[in-house]
Amino acid sequence: MPADDFVVTPWNVEGDIDYDKLIKRFGTQKITPELLSKIEKFTNESHFMLRRGIFFSHRDLNRLLDDYEKGKKFFLYTGRGPSGHTHIGHLVPWVFAKWLQDKFGAKMYFQLTDDEKFWSKKDMTLEKTSQFALENALDFIALGFKPENTKIIIDTKNIKTLYPIAAEVAKRINFSNTKAVFGFENETNVGMIFYTSLQSAPCFIEDMPVLIPFGVDQDPHFRITRDVAPKINKPKPALIHNIMIPPLGGTKGKMSGSNENETIYTTDSPETVKKKINKYAFSGGQPDIEEHRKKGGNPDIDVSYQYLRIFFEPDDKKLKQIHDDYKSGKMLTGELKEILIQKINKFLESHQQKREMARDQLDKFLLKD
Repeated sequence: MPADDFVVTPWNVEGDIDYDKLIKRFGTQKITPELLSKIEKFTNESHFMLRRGIFFSHRDLNRLLDDYEKGKKFFLYTGRGPSGHTHIGHLVPWVFAKWLQDKFGAKMYFQLTDDEKFWSKKDMTLEKTSQFALENALDFIALGFKPENTKIIIDTKNIKTLYPIAAEVAKRINFSNTKAVFGFENETNVGMIFYTSLQSAPCFIEDMPVLIPFGVDQDPHFRITRDVAPKINKPKPALIHNIMIPPLGGTKGKMSGSNENETIYTTDSPETVKKKINKYAFSGGQPDIEEHRKKGGNPDIDVSYQYLRIFFEPDDKKLKQIHDDYKSGKMLTGELKEILIQKINKFLESHQQKREMARDQLDKFLLKD
C-alpha cells in the first residue's frame, strides 16, 4: 500500500482514509447542507452525527426522501458480522438507525451474518459465530429498539426466509463481477462468493424501499445489490454511510475486535476502560506539560477527542469548549482522557444493565421463519 494511500474493503480497512477521495473511488454522493435541510424537514431536528459529518455519504437518499414526501414509506436495515464481542464502533450506525426509526416510524431489520464470519475467518466455527450473534443481538436491543417494529435475522437460523430471495439475487450475479468488486481469487471459498446474495436478501424482504445506515467499508456489497434490484423488479436500496471509528492507537484504519488493546468493548469494566484509554489512546498533545501549555494539542489526531466527536459528546457547545481548551493548551491530554473515560463508563454502566435485561426479550425480536 503506498504511503499516501488507504484501503477500504468489507474485510480490511487500512491507512489514513481520505473520505472525499473515497466518495470518488466508490462513486457515492456527499451529504450536502441541502440534503441535511431536507432530512430536518421530516425529523424536526438535526442529529449530531449528521451535523459533524460522521454520516458523510449516501446513495439515493434524495430519491427516498422525495418518495417519502409523496406518502411512500420505507423500512430500515442494518447488521453485524458476529465474529467477537460488540465494540463501540459497531454502535455508531445502530444508534443512528434508532433515531431514524423513531423519526420516520419505520420498521427495522437487523441481520447477523454468522455464516459470512464462518466463511471468512479460518479460526471460526459455526457454533462460535452463532453464540456471538446472540451476544451481539443483546447490544442492539439494549439501545432501545422495540420488538413490535424491529426484527433480528440470523442467517443460519432464518435461511428459510432468506434463501428464496437470495436465490433470485444470486442468479443475476456472475463470478467475474464479484471478482472485480472484492478481489476474489481461485482459492476463495464458494461461501464467500455467494455471500453478497444473502446480505442482499433483507433489502427485499418488504414490498417497499429500504434505507441502510452502515459503515462505508460495507458499500461494495450493496453496489452489487443495487445493480441487481431492477433485474428482480425491486427498488434500489438507499444507503447512508458513516466514517470508521479509529482504533485506540491512532486515527488510521478502524477499530477492530481482534485487537483487545485497540478496542473498547461494550462488556468492558470501568477499570478496563480507564486502563485502555490511559495506556493506549493516541494523544495529540505535546511531549511535556510546559510545551503543551505553550503550543497546545491537536484535537484532529487525538483519539480521545475523536471518540467524543463521533459518539460520546452530542452537545456541540461542550465539544467546542473541549476542542478549544485542548488546542490552546489550557486542557492537558490527561484531562481530556479523563473526560472520555467518564463519558464512556457512564454510557456503559447504563448500557450493560439494559443489555442484561435484553436477555429476557431476545426471543421476541428473533424473526420466525
